[in-house]
Amino acid sequence: MKKRKDLILISIFFVFLIIIYLLLKPRPENLKKEKIAPFDPPRRIVSLGPAITKGLYLLGVGDKLIADTVYCNKPPEAQSKQKIGTVTKVDVEKIVRLKPDLVLATSLSDAEQIEKLKNLGIRVIRFPKINSFRELCESFFELGRTVGKKELAKEIICQAEEEISLIKQKVMTMPKPKVLIQLGAKPLWVVTKDSFINDLIEIAGGINIGPSDQKGLYSREEALKQNPDVIIIATMGIVGKEEKKIWQKYQTINAIRNNRIYIFNSDKLCSPTPVSFVGTLKELTKILHPQIKLKEGKDE
Repeated sequence: MKKRKDLILISIFFVFLIIIYLLLKPRPENLKKEKIAPFDPPRRIVSLGPAITKGLYLLGVGDKLIADTVYCNKPPEAQSKQKIGTVTKVDVEKIVRLKPDLVLATSLSDAEQIEKLKNLGIRVIRFPKINSFRELCESFFELGRTVGKKELAKEIICQAEEEISLIKQKVMTMPKPKVLIQLGAKPLWVVTKDSFINDLIEIAGGINIGPSDQKGLYSREEALKQNPDVIIIATMGIVGKEEKKIWQKYQTINAIRNNRIYIFNSDKLCSPTPVSFVGTLKELTKILHPQIKLKEGKDE
């Protein structure tokens, strides 16, 4: 008899627990109203890199950008945004006063400043250094996912891949000129084989004669030895013109003998999105293979 009573009491206790659970369980309509902040698309974005800024506009969320760096000048709308510093150093206090819900940093962003922003409760996403077109696409897709434009990012990447595939077909049977792309002077600095710019050279149907490691330090003597067919100076203004004059002294180099030395916009080479990568690729392909006809590329 006692055991029976115990069983009845235990049953009543479990029924009581179930009733309490059902009463406290959130209702479906309440769940719909609940906001989950980490997954909400950001409304106030600070960009710490030109490529990120261009990517935001490409994804149609340029109106969410409240500040960027002094080097973020494309598209033209980005120039009117508040400036919070350079790619490597920013005004942390100014960023905090702007009350962003997201800061997008690059591999060049100062690590201590990024940590300080995080400690102040600001959400920061730092994108890694890009070493290939594949990594560029992965980074762009992550940007799209972060700002709630995942599907659009996927479409843009697929379109870029299709255009690249067509260019590969056109240059497949062409001779491959040896290419040297200069990124800096004093000391001479060139594109290495582990850079995403190397992908541009190879897809355009050329051979990068730069070094294999991450150090792009080079010498004129090494250039003479490698004898590039094409030299591209990735810079603007008087510096590029002066560098071109220096190269023209080396008349034994094929690029100089055949007048195949060019000054190229450094922003196009160094701050790409999938769209501008294709645009730059088309320009390089025309330089390396003038006989190939391609549609003009886009530039954000």
